[in-house]
Amino acid sequence: MTAICLIRHGETDWNAQGRLQGRTDIPLNETGKRQAKETGEFLKDTSWDLIITSPLIRAKETAEIINQYLHLDIIEMEDFIERNYGDAEGMPFADRMKLYPDKNYPNQETKEALADRLMAGIEKISEQYPNQKILLVAHGAAIHTLLTKITIDDDSELHQTKLVNACLSNIRMLKNKWHVEDYNLSDHLSN
Repeated sequence: MTAICLIRHGETDWNAQGRLQGRTDIPLNETGKRQAKETGEFLKDTSWDLIITSPLIRAKETAEIINQYLHLDIIEMEDFIERNYGDAEGMPFADRMKLYPDKNYPNQETKEALADRLMAGIEKISEQYPNQKILLVAHGAAIHTLLTKITIDDDSELHQTKLVNACLSNIRMLKNKWHVEDYNLSDHLSN
């Protein structure tokens, strides 16, 4: 059975400023680097087979820092790049809410296209790395979409949960179906 630990990348300056990053390629800030280090320290005595990362620098940096403790192969997969937010990328929260209170940003990737892309990505992982334990470093909206798509219970508090930077969420393939084991774990982070 394939198991995947979804790791949200560490903090960036745009996260700290409340700006919508999407596919804009923003590096980790010092807090994000510390979060990645704490995640690596937390995972160092656990067993994993591979790290897969989004191609965006904030995810790759997080994966590389974590891997200083694990010494695994790292593979980039385009499937797990963050959602394209179109015209709203780079906008602070207040400006987005003023211009687009319904969050219907012009030229953004649709929720359906995002969900389809992400589910195809985890199916690829399941096929290419059967019965392995994978660390997958990705992004807030991407991870939230995956967890939401896998969860059948629409009333789950998961659907309203904001995933913190460098949090861990675990999914597992059981009887040909993905299951969410836990999500938004952050006790390994100092603040």
